[in-house]
Amino acid sequence: MTIKQITPLITVDEIEPCLPFWTKLGFELVATVPHDNNIGFAMLNHGNLMLMYQSTASVEADLGASGAQAGLPAEMESSTSALFVEVEDLESLIKSMPEPEVIVPRRQTFYGMDELFVRAPCGTVVGFAQSMEPAQEGDNTGA
Repeated sequence: MTIKQITPLITVDEIEPCLPFWTKLGFELVATVPHDNNIGFAMLNHGNLMLMYQSTASVEADLGASGAQAGLPAEMESSTSALFVEVEDLESLIKSMPEPEVIVPRRQTFYGMDELFVRAPCGTVVGFAQSMEPAQEGDNTGA
């Protein structure tokens, strides 16, 4: 079995506030699906990177008939996630980012990363990081 891609699908109350955050960072909005009078689902990409958002109301509408949502264990009700995004130039990214809510101020870690964690306008926690060590020729480990 070969896994070809993993794409985060993030559930938020409203998708619209988050779109400018990602488009200003170079992502392109490639698809939307309406739900009621809002966007219920959005797909963004940047090269070979893909990111998806779905509104809570849309998820409830999708899963409600199947009973899948009601079957989730109680411990998953408060499940959270964050994105960790490795970039080539953290300083340039910070300059291009719309005024983010900083969750963890910029820091240099013991594991060799220069990083900053922010909250996107729709609530997603995103950590941006740049390796502080230059990649070795032939090294494709990513950090």
